Amino acid sequence: MLKPQDIVILLKLVAKTAANSPWNFASLAKELCMSSSEVHAGFKRAVKSQLIHPQTREPNVNALSEFIIHGLRYVFPAERGEMTRGLPTAHSFGPLKDVLADNQEIPPVWPYAKGNTWGQSFLPLYESVPRAAESDQCLYELLALVDAVRGGRARERNLAVKELKQRLGVNQ
Repeated sequence: MLKPQDIVILLKLVAKTAANSPWNFASLAKELCMSSSEVHAGFKRAVKSQLIHPQTREPNVNALSEFIIHGLRYVFPAERGEMTRGLPTAHSFGPLKDVLADNQEIPPVWPYAKGNTWGQSFLPLYESVPRAAESDQCLYELLALVDAVRGGRARERNLAVKELKQRLGVNQ
């Protein structure tokens, strides 16, 4: 059974593959602020779920896209909370922020003491997401798009799906 951190691991692998960057479990663990055993176990669960090609160790982007679009918000639903300081996510960051007009809505943020934005708490898929996203812009944008799919309104979800498919290289 998949765990939320497995999606984070998969998105990091997508970012690594796009950059043609080599990796091993120890380096992934360090970059994701997880233990090597967590990353290895998540990798094995993703292989078992057919979200990674075992031969190439690359994400199965078609299956991953399908899961994110059609299942993620039901399996790992968005959890919102109180007002807090954090890092912007979903439609308040990256590609969607530029497309959607600012309607003075309170932005969703991952709670994070080093964050620079005041907004409504939007719990990330895994506790180390804000720290990992700080040092990897590509991962940050992918995670924000996934959050828009998990917790956005219809227009935000549709725009996020379109952008995710493009970034994953999946046919529209």
